[in-house]
Amino acid sequence: MRFISTSKLVFSIGFLYLTFLLGCSVNKAHMDEQLKSFFEQEQVEGSFTMLDNATGQVTVYNLADDTSRFAPGASFDLMTALVGLETGVIPDEKYKIQMNDSIAISAVDAFKQRNKMAFSSVAKEIGSDKFQNWIDSMGYGNRKLGNLQDVTWPNLTMKISPDEQLGLMKRLYFDQLPFRKSVQETLRNWMLEENNSAYRLSARTASVNDVSGAQGWYVGWIEENRHVYFFVTLVKKKQATENLDVVAQKVNRTILEHYGFFKGKK
Repeated sequence: MRFISTSKLVFSIGFLYLTFLLGCSVNKAHMDEQLKSFFEQEQVEGSFTMLDNATGQVTVYNLADDTSRFAPGASFDLMTALVGLETGVIPDEKYKIQMNDSIAISAVDAFKQRNKMAFSSVAKEIGSDKFQNWIDSMGYGNRKLGNLQDVTWPNLTMKISPDEQLGLMKRLYFDQLPFRKSVQETLRNWMLEENNSAYRLSARTASVNDVSGAQGWYVGWIEENRHVYFFVTLVKKKQATENLDVVAQKVNRTILEHYGFFKGKK
C-alpha cells in the first residue's frame, strides 16, 4: 500500500476544491511561499490567492488559510447590495437609506463608506427569510445568515473562505450570479477604485474582530490590457492595533507590484 504524506494530501484536497469552486479549467496551481515576506513586513499572517482568467492559473500563498472560513465583515456588503438592488429595497444608487429619524445616506455613498448602520437597515428591510433564500441560492460561505436584529450584524456566525471569495469575484465580474445583469453591473461600478490608462482596479476592504483575534480582507480584481486577474488577500493578527483592512490592502498592492502590475504591461 502506498501512503500519501499529510502535506501532499492537504494540497490535493485544496487544489480540487479550488478547481470545483472557481468553475474554470485550472491548468496550473502555483504555490508561492515567497509571498510570506510581504505579510511578515506588516507583522501579520494570512493568505493570498489570485486567478489569471486568461490562463486559468491560480497562485496561492498559505493554502491552509485560503481554504479556511472567516467572518466576512464589510465584504458581506457585496451580498447585501446585490439582494437589495435585486429585490428593489435599493431602487438605485441615489436611493436614500434611512438610518434613523434624521439621518439618511445614498446607497452608493453607504457602500463606499462601508456604513454598517445603513447596510444593517437594508438587510432588515429585505427580511430574514428572503435574505436566507438568496444566501442558499448563492451557496455563500457556511450559509449562516444570523439574526438580522443583532446590533453586531453581520455577526460572527457567517463565515467564508478566501477561495470562496475568489469564486464570488469571478462570478460577479462575468455576470454569473443569480441576479439581473444590471444589478451586477451596478455593484461593479461601486467597487471601482482606480481607473487610468494602465489599469482598472476594483475591490472591497473589510476588517473583523472576534475572540480569535482580528482579520482584514481585500477582495476584487485588476484589469490590464483587457486581461482580468481576480485576487483575495486575508491578513490576521491575534491582537490588532490598527485597521487590518488597510493592512490587507497594502499587502495586496505590494504583492501585485511584485508580480509586475500597475504598469500596463501585464
